[in-house]
Amino acid sequence: MSEFRNTSRFFSHQKTNWRLLIQRLIIFSSLGVLGLFVTWPWLPWVNPPKTQTIVIYGFSILGEVMNEEILPAFQAEWEQQTGERVEFITSFAGSGTITNQIVLGVPADIAILSTELDAYRLVDNNILQKDSWRQLPNQGILNRSPFIILVRAGNPKDIHGFEDLSKPGVGIVHPDPLTSGGAQWAILAEYGSALLTSQDEEQAYDQLAGIWKNVVAQAASARSARTQFENGFGDALITYEQEALRDKSLGKLTSEIIYPESTILSEHTVVVINKNIEPDEREVIEALLQFLWSDKAQSLFVEHGYRSVNEALNEANTNFGLIASPFVVNDLGGWQQAKQEIVDSLWKEKVLTEITP
Repeated sequence: MSEFRNTSRFFSHQKTNWRLLIQRLIIFSSLGVLGLFVTWPWLPWVNPPKTQTIVIYGFSILGEVMNEEILPAFQAEWEQQTGERVEFITSFAGSGTITNQIVLGVPADIAILSTELDAYRLVDNNILQKDSWRQLPNQGILNRSPFIILVRAGNPKDIHGFEDLSKPGVGIVHPDPLTSGGAQWAILAEYGSALLTSQDEEQAYDQLAGIWKNVVAQAASARSARTQFENGFGDALITYEQEALRDKSLGKLTSEIIYPESTILSEHTVVVINKNIEPDEREVIEALLQFLWSDKAQSLFVEHGYRSVNEALNEANTNFGLIASPFVVNDLGGWQQAKQEIVDSLWKEKVLTEITP
């Protein structure tokens, strides 16, 4: 019996030792976890990768290709090269609208404008240095898109060029030139196509005025005008080729594309708002700017219906239509002259006066 009691005391003592050991292990483990938690941010092998943020504003139709293709491709390339993450805050609207927002102080680092004219507006507001964008590749022109006409299936109004848009009974949907860069490109296409073909200013003016007498709906941006047309407004829409090819590639194009014999190639301008860029952001922003003109990015633009500034890449998109006599804004004296002589003096001061009741 005494031996049994001694054995019991032995096991009781051992259990007590085990309990003490387990308690001490729990205490030491807790202290270890607490210590790791406290020191975690300073451990060099667990620091999260540095993240940079770039703010980009762009004109309306660029939204999909930039957000879904161009910027993710750059993110992957930058992280592979540097181990750093780069994130983007983007906003896309009418070119005039985003220019107004930048003037009012939104913290954009980069803007992609429908027209160089909006870049000059930023110069006038002391946000850019004059012609600073011309120091970028291709003098700041990122890509191009000719202006075309969309008509209803079967082309019931028998429209084959801008001259047919002035015929009686044709209803036209048009972006608003007061907010949309695309609308100003359209005005140059409507006037310039007749002027450069006929060399007759009166004939060119008659074509411009005739088209605007038939405008039945306007919208703040090229994309919004496209939505109006899709919702049943009008017989024809004047817009970027890219807008039509985008829907065609998705199998959603229900209208027909008309390529005028002569039309303008819109050229889209990148600007850098240096006053919004911190010194430690400069390297990643410079890398993004170089990437935008790389064959990789330009090929993505071509795939999504934009014409590259590298003509050799455009052969990859067989949907690009043939234009017999394309022209650019420099053929009309450049944007500043074209704005003064065509958009302001002819369209705003004469055409609008004639068609306004």
